[in-house]
Amino acid sequence: MLVIHQRLAAQQHWDAELELTFEARSKSRLRCFTTQGEEVGLFLERGQPPLHHGECLQADDGRIVRVCARAEQLLHVTCASPFELMRAAYHLGNRHVALQLGDGWLRLPDDYVLKAMLEQLGARVEAIEAPYQPEHGAYGGGHHHSHAGDAEFSYAPRLHQFGARK
Repeated sequence: MLVIHQRLAAQQHWDAELELTFEARSKSRLRCFTTQGEEVGLFLERGQPPLHHGECLQADDGRIVRVCARAEQLLHVTCASPFELMRAAYHLGNRHVALQLGDGWLRLPDDYVLKAMLEQLGARVEAIEAPYQPEHGAYGGGHHHSHAGDAEFSYAPRLHQFGARK
């Protein structure tokens, strides 16, 4: 088994590739297989952002493994105006939906309830298959609700520390 503990920036050359969905790229512990069929064990540092397409990993034996975003079933959302697109993003964000943002479009995992809501708002919604890389979030830690005293989830906000002065 190829064992990986270390993330690297994109490299010019690599020895193997992993093709992973966004959900798989979000995990710090994962058993998967290279595109050539070799078994891989990912043991990455917890609490880090999801792996991005093109990012590389270094295996314990020194080999470089490139991460590729696997195509997924998505909804591609466009609107007649920037205001309508912003309104669609607001309603999706209110439902804690992770969104991939583009110039004049949104993408989210295929979901018939969300599709119906978006169409009711007047958005054009097309089912596509494409790699998915949603925004990571302003606080950098993904979607957590603080559990006071639970060290893994107890973190100070990175954008604001109310009442604290430096």
